[in-house]
Amino acid sequence: MPLETEARAEIRSLISDLEPDDGKLLDALHRVQHRYGYLSNEALEVIAEHLKMFPSHVYGAASFYDEYRFDPPASTTIRWCSGPACRLENSNGIRDAMLAVFDLKELGDRTNDNQVEMINGQCNGACELAPLIWIEKQIEHKRDVVGKLSVTKAIELARAISNGEYIEEGHETAF
Repeated sequence: MPLETEARAEIRSLISDLEPDDGKLLDALHRVQHRYGYLSNEALEVIAEHLKMFPSHVYGAASFYDEYRFDPPASTTIRWCSGPACRLENSNGIRDAMLAVFDLKELGDRTNDNQVEMINGQCNGACELAPLIWIEKQIEHKRDVVGKLSVTKAIELARAISNGEYIEEGHETAF
């Protein structure tokens, strides 16, 4: 058994009520990622030990879903909705404009200072707000859904985020 560190102890505490052989792997992965923003190798090992699974099984399940991440996220993550309703409302133009403002080449990239990353987000069913994005602040564990965007509003929003002027509402909103 590896040396018990403060991080390992905290992860054990997060999942202590989950029983092995009870189908709680995804619950454990969600809890740890919600707390830390990503799944470290250490976290995967602790989950495997606690649930009495092979580490490869835990990693296999986590890597299957694109929601889980294995690297610490940027301070602000922007999830661009790739759903059909958003695409019909020019979400591709919004994506391209925001990538240009942040000086990013493609989704999945992050700014040099690790402050902003843009990633693909699957449709969350808020089609009445199309086109939309989610803005996630890692430190505050908050997510804003910002919808009814135009390219002009998306550029203004990206500039506000870049300049540290964007204040999250903590709920769905139209920018």
